[in-house]
Amino acid sequence: MASGTKAFSAYEWMLSRRYLGSRRKESFISVIAGFSFLGIMLGVATLIIVMAVMNGFRKELLGKILGINGHYAVYSVSRVIEDYEDATTRLKGVKGIKSAIPYVEGQVMASSSQTASGVLVRGLREADIKTLPSINNENLRGTLEGFGKSGGVAIGTRLALKHRVGLGDEITLISPRGPVTPFGVTPSIQAFPIVAVFEIGMSEYDNTFVLMPFKEAQDYFVQEEGASAIELMVDDPDAVDEYLAPLQLAGGPGLRFFSWKTTNQTFFNALQVERNVMFLILTLIILVAALNIVSGLIMLVKDKSRDIAILRTMGASRGAVMRVFFITGAAIGVGGTIAGLILGLSFCANIEGIRQFMSWLTGTELFSPELYYLSKLPAEINWAEVSTVVGMSLFLSFISTLYPSWKAAKLDPVKALRYE
Repeated sequence: MASGTKAFSAYEWMLSRRYLGSRRKESFISVIAGFSFLGIMLGVATLIIVMAVMNGFRKELLGKILGINGHYAVYSVSRVIEDYEDATTRLKGVKGIKSAIPYVEGQVMASSSQTASGVLVRGLREADIKTLPSINNENLRGTLEGFGKSGGVAIGTRLALKHRVGLGDEITLISPRGPVTPFGVTPSIQAFPIVAVFEIGMSEYDNTFVLMPFKEAQDYFVQEEGASAIELMVDDPDAVDEYLAPLQLAGGPGLRFFSWKTTNQTFFNALQVERNVMFLILTLIILVAALNIVSGLIMLVKDKSRDIAILRTMGASRGAVMRVFFITGAAIGVGGTIAGLILGLSFCANIEGIRQFMSWLTGTELFSPELYYLSKLPAEINWAEVSTVVGMSLFLSFISTLYPSWKAAKLDPVKALRYE
């Protein structure tokens, strides 16, 4: 065995494999190596799963919220946008604006023979409501054809269940904003037939939204020819602030612009903070597993001190000894990382089926829509984050092997053999 043997040669790999094998004498060391492998595997898998679920949460919630509310809400300094048609045309002409939808909105009481509840009525033009994928999708019951002249309303699935009404039934809406009489403002009470039932997939919206034809909403809220606001959709929602200056220039001084980041800032900041904290906490799992690699290798070096001394007297260099133990420890880290990567990606690919199985097994409803707003458990894999998790795991695994490997290489063969 010449000291000039190439780095990471076959005999170094062979010795590393022998040290990883479980023999009766080193069974405790093998147990530590096994726990280190499991720790890294579970840490990597858990990090990938949690990050994917948090990304899925953000994407789904962003899609649901912005699917009905838009990226910008434009309001007038006064209560009503009277020239909404001209304003809509001007704003739609700004580069990067995909759509501009005027609407009439107001909070009312919805009443049926079963119950009463507060709802949000939004008046939309038929052409505009058909462009909303969160409303006009495969889950829609009824039809939006002729919606503008139907004199009816579209309600969410959960609102329909709460009031126990369906297509063709009527729901009574009571608004405090009614006609003005000599005795003051009187409530507006009117029954509307239900012509469509939609499912956005976000329980808060499916439980509170009522969509009404635009002209019908103007009459119901006594708003004459104006609109309550204009909803804007942009090409790049994450860069929404870049559109503000040209929009203000096109809209004029009488309009105020509120982006989705402003109106939902607290909610999405809370999601981001929770995501970062979960990442830090779960990283500790990998760190603990890496420390187990350190303790296992130190015990292995102590147990193999006689073997190391014999290798050194046979001509093995310090570097060769160091590489043997580096390969031994790194193999645990690499193996655990790969296994965790496969486990995490497989779990994410079947996460909804796993949730349903666990709900059936435990007899409880996991991931309740009333608490989490969404009807199913989302998972969105970000490959850059997956690469970061894998890279971090490999880095910690490699770093954890350096000290034990250095201690093995530093061992004096004369002293080691003298005390054997």
